[in-house]
This record gives sequence, structure tokens and C-alpha cells, in this order.
Amino acid sequence: MSSDPKRMIKLARESGDAAPPAPLDLGARVRDLRRAKGWTLEQAAAQGGLARSTLSKIENGQMSPTFEALKKLALGLGISVPQLFTPAPAPQVSGRMVTTKSGEGQAHATTTYEHELLAAGLTKKQMLPYRATIRARAMDDFDGWVRHEGEEFLYVLTGVVRLYTEFYEPVDLRRGDSAYYDAGMGHNVISLSEDDATILWITSLI
Repeated sequence: MSSDPKRMIKLARESGDAAPPAPLDLGARVRDLRRAKGWTLEQAAAQGGLARSTLSKIENGQMSPTFEALKKLALGLGISVPQLFTPAPAPQVSGRMVTTKSGEGQAHATTTYEHELLAAGLTKKQMLPYRATIRARAMDDFDGWVRHEGEEFLYVLTGVVRLYTEFYEPVDLRRGDSAYYDAGMGHNVISLSEDDATILWITSLI
């Protein structure tokens, strides 16, 4: 459709009508890199071994830094000198969206958990959200530790659960409590409630 901005940009580039890229503003690039780290001018200057006034002048385009100053600045920011002159990638907005009504998730039951996969209709996700009913009542219900790639976030919806992990003491979590952990570390969850507890689990896929 001609009204699709992405389609129009693609056609413009193919026809050679795309505007040349604007020259890089080094000061703005340095400021963006500093702010991305949450640093003040003083913090960034200290990291790079520069005077605060020098860094301020660089960011405001009031001076051209020497190569030595650029090396210090890049080292302090944890990047290479060429990266100072590399524009930040433009954000990619896919506009993807999917909703899951209550009880309409994709069911997947095991002997220890009953999972309801959320947003199942969306492919190539970067995280996997699901609601889980915890059937297990003891570690003996599991065939060893659960381990997988990525990181995981657990939020208790109802009941009380006990989170077992390979490197930490077990911890009891109640409604509203949460945990965030390395999913490569062995972990299991059991319900301490009379009824099966329920939790929201979100697992990263990258």
C-alpha cells in the first residue's frame, strides 16, 4: 500500500531518492552514550580521566577533542574509538501485538506444573510468558533440576510457593512476591498451599 511509510521509504531508496545520511554530531553522540549509562558529566569525566569542563565542551560542540582525549573518552565509556563515530542504530518498531483472554492460553500440562502459554499466536518472541499452576508438593516430584537458557522472572499470583535453586537456600514466596534468576541454574518450584498455587512466569528467549 502506498500509505505504508516503510514501503514508501523502501521504494525511495530503491529509486535513489533517499537523502544522504546527515553528518555525525560527535557531541550529541557522546552525550547519548553517557546518558545511556546513567552517568552525570562528573561521573563520565572521571571514568575517562578528563576534566568536567572538557567533556562539557565536547558534548556542546565547543571544542574538537584530540586523539588522546578520544581514546580516554572511549576507554571510559567501554567502547572503541571508531564506535564514537558510529551512529546509534535506529530503533526498529515492528508494531507486533497479540492479546490473550483469560483462560484462552495454550495449555501444556506436566506432572509437576500445568502451564498456560500466553501470547502463543506470536512467533519469534524474545520472551515467553506463561501462567503456571504448581502441582508439585515436594522436590521428590521432580526428576532432577530444571535448567534452560536465558533468565527467568517469577511472580506469585495465588497461594504460597517454595523456590528451590541450585546455589541458594530455598525461599518461600507469597502472593505479590517475585524472583528473578539465571535459568541456567537448577531450579524447581513447589506449592506449600492446600490448593495449587499459581504464578506468572516470564522466560527470556535470547
